[in-house]
Amino acid sequence: MKSLKAAQKVDQAIQRLIKTKDKINFNQVVMESGVSKAFLYNNQEIRNRIEGLRKQQEGINTRKTTKHNLTDASKDSLIAAKNNRIKKLEEENKRLKDELLKLRGMIYYKL
Repeated sequence: MKSLKAAQKVDQAIQRLIKTKDKINFNQVVMESGVSKAFLYNNQEIRNRIEGLRKQQEGINTRKTTKHNLTDASKDSLIAAKNNRIKKLEEENKRLKDELLKLRGMIYYKL
């Protein structure tokens, strides 16, 4: 009964990994399902399934590898957007510091 429940957990974990397009390997299935790695290796049916899915994914881009395949143009636009955001934040920071300095001066003269 315990082994059957563990096999169901593994099946559900594999389904989640497939849906999220994560890499399927023994470590990922262990982390996702909460079963031991020894259980995965000792259960031949589950072992064959994981190894088969792992081989199928060799040429497919996963979420993590897709993120790294940005083109130079998209990288340049991302950098420009971040630089623009940094510039705006620096301007706001300077404005707030000046305003704080003025308010401190006003409080000082009122004392």
